[in-house]
Amino acid sequence: MWFSTDVFSYPEDDNVLDPLLAQHLAFFGIDFSSLQKTEMTTAEKELDQNTNFEWNRIQESGQEVEPIFGPGYTGLVNLGNSCYLAATMQAVFSARSFSSRYYINQSLKKAFEEAPADPTVDLNMQLTKLAHGLLSGKYSVPQVENDDNKNVATTPTSAEQEGIPPRMFKTLVAASHPEFSTMRQQDALEFFLHFLDQVERSNAGKTELDPARSFKFGVEDRILCSSGKVAYNRRNDYILSLNIPLHEATNKEELELFHKLKAEKLSEGKEVSGDEVVRPRVPLEACLASFSAPEEVHDFYSTALQMKTTAVKSAGLTSFPDYLVLHMRKFVMEEGWVPKKLDVYVDVPDIIDISHMRSKGHQPGEELLPDGVPIEDDSEIPLANEDIVAQLVSMGFNQIHCQKAAINTSNAGVEEAMTWLLAHMEDPDIDAPILRGRGSESVDQSKVDMLLSFGFQDDVARKALIASGGDIEKATDWIFSNPDASVSNMDATASNTTSGPNDADLPDGGGRYRLMGIVSHIGTSTHCGHYVAHILKDGRWVIFNDNKVGASINPPKDMGYLYFFERL
Repeated sequence: MWFSTDVFSYPEDDNVLDPLLAQHLAFFGIDFSSLQKTEMTTAEKELDQNTNFEWNRIQESGQEVEPIFGPGYTGLVNLGNSCYLAATMQAVFSARSFSSRYYINQSLKKAFEEAPADPTVDLNMQLTKLAHGLLSGKYSVPQVENDDNKNVATTPTSAEQEGIPPRMFKTLVAASHPEFSTMRQQDALEFFLHFLDQVERSNAGKTELDPARSFKFGVEDRILCSSGKVAYNRRNDYILSLNIPLHEATNKEELELFHKLKAEKLSEGKEVSGDEVVRPRVPLEACLASFSAPEEVHDFYSTALQMKTTAVKSAGLTSFPDYLVLHMRKFVMEEGWVPKKLDVYVDVPDIIDISHMRSKGHQPGEELLPDGVPIEDDSEIPLANEDIVAQLVSMGFNQIHCQKAAINTSNAGVEEAMTWLLAHMEDPDIDAPILRGRGSESVDQSKVDMLLSFGFQDDVARKALIASGGDIEKATDWIFSNPDASVSNMDATASNTTSGPNDADLPDGGGRYRLMGIVSHIGTSTHCGHYVAHILKDGRWVIFNDNKVGASINPPKDMGYLYFFERL
């Protein structure tokens, strides 16, 4: 029996007929001849319907998108599931801080001369090369066909451009990451944070040259203890991650009518058409308010009461970055730990004002919680079950987070620990080391000396060793994961408002921003599907869909995954 079907081909950037489908599937151990077609469940039909809707709306399928060529309008070739990189880098280089650093103020010749012996492993060189490729316009031209006889280019054969393949850049920036170095689809948010971390490290000691700073801002958590005293904790971040409060939807009446219609049709064995689907509409203002809204923190150890109690935490920003990136938390865990993507619109205006989100800091009349750490008997604190911790770590969770999850669930099991972990990821003390009395703060001096030889500070080295149980390698990872760590903020109840990151090194200004870029996701998971960028350039919205670049007709402002704003 002969089977064939359409499959997507990256070289052709289109669906092609695969006459050897059975043979190719057999390579992966799939016996095509034994497969049987099954009826789609209602949930599968809804999922398929939503994916098709996303695909058409975000890619503007069916629209007469006019191709655009010239400086700043160069596409990136999909190297195989690399759309997350393409969409992110288009948004990044639309920021003047990056275009100035690697294009306007730096030539390819200068970057090459400053590069080490092997420029292929120099991030500055590769970013300069990528910037010139994207922004110069040299490669933003219609595709042409070469005349094999004359070996010269003839007239353009397509309204599309070839784009540039960012192979060297991807190889370099992904070299230190086990996931980005693969050919699998990745989370654009994770890549964005990884990329900025790499840029910051490559510009260490040269703050004035670091373009990643333009995205950086300070966050301050205010913790009000039941004693009436407060504590302040500070950290730096590159993104503002926002929950989507569905209960704040502005179209509740329409949603109720839709759910009734859906129930009626299901009872009659009918399907709801795509035109009849009503999705929740949540204003961005509600998402921003959710970030700043007070929330309860259970089992908070109060140094004033010398016991665990319930505190109230609220958050604010200590500085406003030049470029603000909002991450919409569209992926949630349903019962049974099944990931689900929220099918929701977020109404995002062109201009936002977050001035009200600025943290006020320590106020007159507020009494700070005294410094200190919980005083507990070592014998009363259980040790984390190594098997539970190992299984959680293998899932990608942080080592110290896993240890706390196991301890706080009395080593009941992996599922219980994971439940606790997912519920406490945002706890203010989640990164604090597990202390077992004052005596446990002593660490092996030889290990401290080894970390000092790497260039780390003494107090940071000691804290890292405590947090990692004395493991040098894990301590190093902990330091890089907590660049703002210091002994003064070791305990979550530390109230010294000067502890933590120094805002003096961060950009700051007014709180009014204009929307300049959107990275949208199509699919059921961040690790599958497709990413597309829409960028505001020269007063008009432009779609960057891998190597396809054109004038956007209807940018999906309400369907974004990452939103990029520039300060006015």
